Amino acid sequence: MSIYVVQPGDTVDEIAERYAVQPERIIYDNQLNYPYPLAVGQALWIGEDSGTLGTEERPMVLSGGYAYPFIQEEVLDNTLPYLSQLYIFSYGFTVEGELVEPAQDDLWMIQRASWAECAAILTLTPLGADGTFNNDLITAVVQNEAAKNNLYQNLLNVLQTKGYQGVDVDFEYIKAQDRDAFTEFVRGLRVKLGAFGYQVSVALAPKTSADQPGLLYQGKDYAGLGAAADRVLLMTYEWGYTYGPPMAVAPLNKVRQVVEYAVTEIPVDKINLGIPNYGYDWPLPFERGVTKAKTIGNIEAVQIAIEKGAEIQYDTVAQSPFFTYTENGVEHEVWFEDVRSIREKFNLMDEFGIHGTGYWQLMRLFRANWLLMESRYDILKYQ
Repeated sequence: MSIYVVQPGDTVDEIAERYAVQPERIIYDNQLNYPYPLAVGQALWIGEDSGTLGTEERPMVLSGGYAYPFIQEEVLDNTLPYLSQLYIFSYGFTVEGELVEPAQDDLWMIQRASWAECAAILTLTPLGADGTFNNDLITAVVQNEAAKNNLYQNLLNVLQTKGYQGVDVDFEYIKAQDRDAFTEFVRGLRVKLGAFGYQVSVALAPKTSADQPGLLYQGKDYAGLGAAADRVLLMTYEWGYTYGPPMAVAPLNKVRQVVEYAVTEIPVDKINLGIPNYGYDWPLPFERGVTKAKTIGNIEAVQIAIEKGAEIQYDTVAQSPFFTYTENGVEHEVWFEDVRSIREKFNLMDEFGIHGTGYWQLMRLFRANWLLMESRYDILKYQ
């Protein structure tokens, strides 16, 4: 692939001349800011390349991603051409099975998706009033037939009224005792909505074994949910997270372990690989329970490296870029995604025959990611 890693002394003009492309193309594709300084170690997408796979060999990819209704219109419009599914985040519900709609209007996103021939998918979450996942709310519905059936019907009503084409069930921290009831909830929802032509997908915590301990994992039955849903999303991100120690958000070695387990439990044609569209900036030293990382975009991360004069490094085990810098006497460590790390995730997909992606989340535009995807795959629009 035409990915160039910036060396000391490089300029956009020199790189453009070397690859026989217009400087404006490099600037646009990589979202560079005037006067177009570069960071040593920065990975640039060079857009004239058509990919390593011949046209006749290119697989189809079902490309999806999550977005909140307050996404900038320009960001959404620049992303939709590369998506087959847009997961709109999110609808909640009450213990009686009544739906709680997003605070912001979602109809404009559904319309934009329709214009782009992209399926708008309603994302269902058990978020409490404090904005965190409420597993008591999950219990109240999945263990109660009346509440469950009420929620099924209310979801169907919204799909038919607003023009959604399916539901994505994103329940996290499910109690172990609710595991089978949750699987039956997904199965029942698929039966209910499938009768009307709608799809049901479910997000799965990144497990590496059936009996993996922990509240995040015990309530998710990979085999059962793989059979119950039309598709599943492996949430292969958040190893590096807001309150954790500095590390890659989606280290490839960890992602691989999840995929290796998932394909033993779930048909590969049902699997979407989760890909993060963000990074984190940690102040150091890290102190558990005290240190809080700042969420940043991938383009923003490079801008920080440029502003601070930091050289971007690349971890060959995690297959992720990172760098450190000092500000006001405080050292920082930053991990994010670039076209190299995304390319390795695509390579992993090819290795296992996974032809679906799910990006968390689409609120920031990362144009080079989509151009890389376009060069490697044909994009399959959901029908």
